[in-house]
This record gives sequence, C-alpha cells and structure tokens, in this order.
Amino acid sequence: MDPTALDEVDDETWNRVLDVNLTGVMRLTRAVIPIMKEHGGGAIVTVASKASLGAGASGVAYAASKHGVIGLVKSVAYFYGPDRIRSNAVLPGPVETGIGATASPASDWAMQRAMLSMATMAAPAQPDQISSGVSWLASDEASNVNGALVSDDGGWSTA
Repeated sequence: MDPTALDEVDDETWNRVLDVNLTGVMRLTRAVIPIMKEHGGGAIVTVASKASLGAGASGVAYAASKHGVIGLVKSVAYFYGPDRIRSNAVLPGPVETGIGATASPASDWAMQRAMLSMATMAAPAQPDQISSGVSWLASDEASNVNGALVSDDGGWSTA
C-alpha cells in the first residue's frame, strides 16, 4: 500500500506497488493459461480488493493497481471463456494480514480517513473468512461464474 494522494506519491513507490499488485498477477495468470488450455479449462481466482471499486486511504497507486487487476480479470474471462477458463476476483476489505507493516508511512490525511472507516465499520476479517469465497469460485459449483467480482468485505464497500 502507499497511503498517499497523487501529488505525494513518488515514482519508485508507484512502480513498486504496480509491479507487485498488477504486473505480478498478470505474469502468474499468463503462465497458467497455456496449462489450463492444455487440460481443457480451469478456474483462476484473483484476490483483488475493495479498493478495486473505488479509492481510499490505501493510496493512489494501490487503488490504481487494483482497478487494473479488475480489468485484467475481466479481460481473461472474455478472451479465455471459450477455452473453458474462468477468471473471477474476490474483493476483500481489511484483512488481518500484516500488509500495513510493509506500507509506506501514511499521510495525516490518509490516517484520518482510515481511522474514521475503522470506527464505523466491522472489524478486519481473518484470512480464513476470505478463503471460503476463493474456494467457491475455484470449485465446480461456480462453473457458470466467469468475470465476476465478489465483494467479501464485511460491508466495507458500502462506505
């Protein structure tokens, strides 16, 4: 994360966040497509973020990267659906993962907004709560789901 507004983010932070959050997802997805084609299909489930649908205290580079992930997920669904390859995304809100420990220092502006959200919304989820949505999208039960964005955020996307 880069809890900064556009005029505060430097090129190094922008590139690092996009490399991890978007380019990494693209490379992994690109690597599995030939294997899935060879095996007659498959399911790709990408963990995006509540930030994929808006903006927030997580920062401009983070939000932009997660918006890009959604474009990637939907493009894969469109281009590879005929090959029986499904591509969907789970959009968690805050999850107890320790991501904040690797984030750039937050600006006062970002901290104020984050504190307001935390005071008015449900507590961050545990990773196991998110994994059930991922498992369902990867399962045969979701065989008709392709290009979907599944909010799994405890209501955070309503804020």
